[in-house]
Amino acid sequence: MISQIRPAIALLTIMTVLTGVAYPLAMTAVGQALFAHQANASLITRNGAVVGSEYVGQAFKRPEYFHGRPSAVDYDAASSGGTNLAPTNGELVDAVVERARQITMETGAARVPIDLVTSSASGLDPHISPESAYLQIGRVAVARGLPAQELRRMVDAHVESPLFGIFGAPAVNVLKLNLALDEWAPVETDATGSMNGANAER
Repeated sequence: MISQIRPAIALLTIMTVLTGVAYPLAMTAVGQALFAHQANASLITRNGAVVGSEYVGQAFKRPEYFHGRPSAVDYDAASSGGTNLAPTNGELVDAVVERARQITMETGAARVPIDLVTSSASGLDPHISPESAYLQIGRVAVARGLPAQELRRMVDAHVESPLFGIFGAPAVNVLKLNLALDEWAPVETDATGSMNGANAER
């Protein structure tokens, strides 16, 4: 019996060291050496302070900024998730209709892109469609006193192509666009340099 237990314990110890210690450490080292930005949550900083991650959306609500998609979890990364409501669910229909009504009032648009009135499956989508960004140019231009044509060129510069040109659809990272917007035409910020302003929602 001892002759069977001994190799079993030896194998368990070896595999534990290999898969539980050596492999994770090796992957961590490779990640930090070759993909440091991605391995550290793809964080974006401004003036030395972290303002977010390029892969986690935020709730921008001030008129001076481009807005992202609605979120069923209020962009809480600790509770990622969607509404889990069927397309025919009355609660979802009412929410979509109300969002579309508000956007129409803000922009005067007769048709609103679907991504501006529906949340993503994760509730953390950092992107919107180019159409959704273009739709908001008028509001942002008025709020900041900027020429709409210049804003359109800025949006054009932030349109990301599909992965390898075939996977997914063109998209605009809302945080990156708003940061670029602040660099070009800053608005009032609080003492931390955030985009919130004093006790205001973005």
